[in-house]
Order: sequence, then C-alpha cells, then structure tokens
Amino acid sequence: MADYIVQLSDHVANQIAAGEVVGRPASVVKELVENAVDAGGTDIVVFVKDAGRTLIQVIDNGKGMSEEDARKCFLRHATSKITSADDLLRLVTKGFRGEALASISAIAHVELKTRESGAEMGVKICVSGDEFTESEPISCSEGSTFSVKNLFFNVPARRNFLKSDQVEVRHIVDEFQRIAMAHPKLSFRLQSNGNDLFNLKPGTLRQRVVAIFGVKHDERLVPIDEETDVVKISGFVGKPSFSRRTRGEQFLFVNGRFIKHPLMHRAIMKAYEGVLTPGNFPLYTIFLEVDPSKVDVNIHPTKMEAKFEEDQIIFAFLRSAIKRGLGQHNVSPSLDFESELSISLEGLPQGKFVSEPRVQVNAEYNPFLSSLSKSPSGNYKTFSPYGKSPSVIPKDIDAFFNSPVIEVSEPEQESSLHEITEGKSALKFDEIFQLQNKYIVTSKDDVLLIIDVKRAHERVLYEGYLNAGRGGESEVAQRLLFPEPVTLSNADIDLLLGAADVLKIFGLVLAKSASGGLEVLAVPSGMADKLQNCIDSVLEALQDGTWTDVEGRRERLAKVWAEASAVHKKVTLNKEEMVDLVDRLFECESPGIDARGRSVFTNLTVDHIESKLK
Repeated sequence: MADYIVQLSDHVANQIAAGEVVGRPASVVKELVENAVDAGGTDIVVFVKDAGRTLIQVIDNGKGMSEEDARKCFLRHATSKITSADDLLRLVTKGFRGEALASISAIAHVELKTRESGAEMGVKICVSGDEFTESEPISCSEGSTFSVKNLFFNVPARRNFLKSDQVEVRHIVDEFQRIAMAHPKLSFRLQSNGNDLFNLKPGTLRQRVVAIFGVKHDERLVPIDEETDVVKISGFVGKPSFSRRTRGEQFLFVNGRFIKHPLMHRAIMKAYEGVLTPGNFPLYTIFLEVDPSKVDVNIHPTKMEAKFEEDQIIFAFLRSAIKRGLGQHNVSPSLDFESELSISLEGLPQGKFVSEPRVQVNAEYNPFLSSLSKSPSGNYKTFSPYGKSPSVIPKDIDAFFNSPVIEVSEPEQESSLHEITEGKSALKFDEIFQLQNKYIVTSKDDVLLIIDVKRAHERVLYEGYLNAGRGGESEVAQRLLFPEPVTLSNADIDLLLGAADVLKIFGLVLAKSASGGLEVLAVPSGMADKLQNCIDSVLEALQDGTWTDVEGRRERLAKVWAEASAVHKKVTLNKEEMVDLVDRLFECESPGIDARGRSVFTNLTVDHIESKLK
C-alpha cells in the first residue's frame, strides 16, 4: 500500500507560514518596526515605494546584530525574546514568535545591513526566497537597516490579490500609527514615494496624538487615569461632540501592545451612552497595564488579539473610568448634590450701570435685491439640488413683476395608482396636508396616500447624487464662499488628494492649502453644513477597498450624503413645499423606497377604510 503523507520542504513550509504572517505590505511594516522597537531603537524611519510592492525599508539606531545573529534571524522560530515556554507568560516585547523574517524572506528579496554597538564593521546579508545569496562585511551606521524588495515576487497570485495603492498605503499608515502611538517617547518617520506622511518627534502621549491627527485634536482630548489592583488605565478619550462616522481613531493597548478586543471596545462605547450620536465613533487612546501572567497575547499569528483572565472586572473598571473622566470634564451629565439649588446671580460691579439695549436697523436694506430665494415658510431648504435653481431677482424690479405669466396645462387624463408609483405621470392631488409634521397625507381618486417626509426627501436626494456627474462634469457642486479648512492626518489628506479628480465629478472639490493642509472649495449641494459627514464617507470608501468599484462607490456616497442632507424627522411644510416634494418624489425612478430600502409611502383605498369601519 502506497504512503500518502509526506513532510513538506522548508521552502514550502515557509511560504505557508508567510501566508499567516504576511498578508499585505502593511504586515511587513508592522513586523520590522516592532523588531526595531524591541532592538532599542529611538529613531525609526520607514520608506515605502509603490505601496510596499517595490520597496519597504526600515532603518533603526538600535543595538544591531553580529554576523552570526544576522544569519540566524532569518531561520524559522529563531528569536532572542524567549527561551522557554514559561517566558510566554511574561511577555513584554512585540515580536517573539521568530517567524516574521523567515516568512518575509520566503516571498521577497531581503537585504540586511547591521552593526553592533561598539563594533568597527557591520555586515550585509542578502536573502531571496529562503536562500542566502550574499554575505559580506561592510561599513555602516550602528543599528539595522532592512530592505524588502519585490514583495510576493515568487507568489504572483498573492500579489494580484493586493488592493489599490491608496488602500495598501492606508493599511501601512494604520500599522505605523499604532506602533507610534504606543511609544510616544520614540522618534518615527514614514515616507511614501518620497513624500513625508509622518515625522513624529519624541514627546508626551498628548503631543503624539496631536502630531498624528492634527492640532485641533488638542482641545478634544479628555484624560483618563485610574489604577486598581487588577488593571491600570491611562490615556485619552475624545469629546462626544467631535466623534466621527468612520473608525480609525480608536487605539487600545495592553502592556504597550496594540490589540483589537470587542469586549473592551463595548465597554468604551457603553461609557458614551446618552452623549454620543448613534452611528458615530469617538476617538480613544487607552492603555491597559495588566499582570502579564493574567493576559495571553499568543492566541493569534498577528498578535493583535488578547485573552484576559479577568475580562469582566476590567470591563467594569474601564467603563467606570471613562464615564468618570467625561463627567469631571463636564462632557457627560453629572449631578452635584452638594451645590446650592437656588439661582446664584453676581452683583453688578460698583460704578457700572445697565443700559437699555438698542436694535440696529439698516434702513436701506431691500429684501428684493437678495440673490437667494427662501421657501414661503422660511424654514425649509429646497428639496432637491437637482431640480429648480433658486430664482435670482433682476435689478429691474418693475420688469420682473410685469413679465408675462406662463400657464402650464394640466394633463387631460388622470393617472392610476400603478402609474403614480412607476413615476410616469404628473400628479394633481385634490387635497394635501401634514400629519404630526412627519407625514404628508393626500388623496388621488379613491386612494389615500401617506408619505414619510424624511424618507421621501432621502429618495429625491439619493437619486440626485446618484446621477451626478455621469456625463463627466458635476452639476451639483455648491461653491463655498470661503475655502473651508479640514483637520485631518497627513495620511488622510494624501488619500483624499489622490482621489480629488474623481471627487470633483461628484461635486466635492478639494485643494491643498499653502500650509500643507486640506481645503474644501465646493461640496455637493445640500452638504455645506454636513462637511464632516461628507469627508468621512469618502474616507471610509477609500479605506475599505470599495473605491475601485465605480458604481458601488457612487451608490455608497449617494446613500450617505442623502441620509446626512435629508430633513429631520419632523418639519413644518406649507402647501407649496408639500406639493414640490411629492412631485419630485414621483419623478424618481423608484419612489416607493428610500436610500436604505425602506417604504416611503403607503396607501389606503376606500374599500380598506370601509372594512375597518364595519
């Protein structure tokens, strides 16, 4: 009988291991930068070319390696971090598995230049696909320089599965930020295709957060500090008013190691209950210090998960610490039972007198000279940015009022309900009114229509945004009076500027400011007061890999922008506004559902009403 089981060669085994450790260029950056930190480097520089496909270079000024150690570090399970299984219970370093360099060298060309502290000469080691191709003494600076070239050169299928350069750079930035945030006292620099994305100087944690996300974040941070017998909690959380719809500003560290832990994330979100807008995510940079013997970080190949022995206790402490921090800084509601409940009014300073307020009126103001039109009720925006434009009153007022009136003839035949829902008929309703400022109620022959105002407005906006720029030019751009600066990290700015040509078609016009930041020159109509939501939705699409799907990208942005721009649940409309909304709703291709697939209206026939009254 033939034997079927064979032992894989080291080369094949390393390539399989590489699949667990090196999923994309960001994985290489993570492993090499973590090794640089463990080596005692205080100044770490990362160079990336073509999103890591062509080159990833990490330079540190750590303790370096001898020639023997430089060769051994590329062997599987070779590490200086642990010597026995018991060491796994006391882990304080980043990389400890000893698989990273072996896995990287199995699918790339790797060059290492290193010199030990105090040594006169360094060594250069070259490895390609697990084979040592070159080894020679050289003159180099103290520390180590790893150059990883042509990633996945011998695994083309893996290379083909990589996303666009924008997405891969975003993943590299994420890994870089996590390590830089965990070590604010070290200097880090990240450069992509010759452009500096980050140049972080040593400092405090607050300074590191501000350096990564922008100077405006300084006022948004709330310090957290709590120490118990089980866990020590420190760091910062963001004020709820500055939360965003996108993730990316959430950092949780355990003993200096970044992890993703759903339970601890839930504890943080629980602390924000009642003060955070649903669907938004707050900024947080939280450090948990736990006894290493009571936490296991060796449960995942990428070491980004952890298992706590006392997770429920830590959950409670974490939630309480954040709630207390928010309360102390007057972010969340709090009661002070020791304060006097009566109103306290300070007396008027001596020599001060109260004067009667005066109203300043411009006697020459003429509302007919304004170029902006208002709705008759004065409290409701034009429903669709793609319908009629606001009227511009000409300078000759008499000519304006004496202009001939154009009469529009009504259709001779009335439409059936089926035709109405198909959007193929002009509408002429007998009566129309609002119910609880939430629904529009109108009748058509023997059918009663009940329309949800917010959902109807969403549908109108959604189709307008969806059809925007299909001809190559944006017809929906709303030019801002002054360029609006946006506070974002350098990585996000680079990401948005890279997609600026496509965004211009959608009506979002961006430019780089003189200071190197980002300015918004125009936004899609109706989004002027929802600028952050507009930017966040674009970043989310850019970061998760859906940007290359043209129609998917269009639908996603249209949906988010329509939901953000639509009116609130309850709004008072006059008859003209109600008729305008209903007319535009039934001009849509799918008037029966909103952007999220929910019903926009329902109908009641006379027969149905009579059956209810029996």
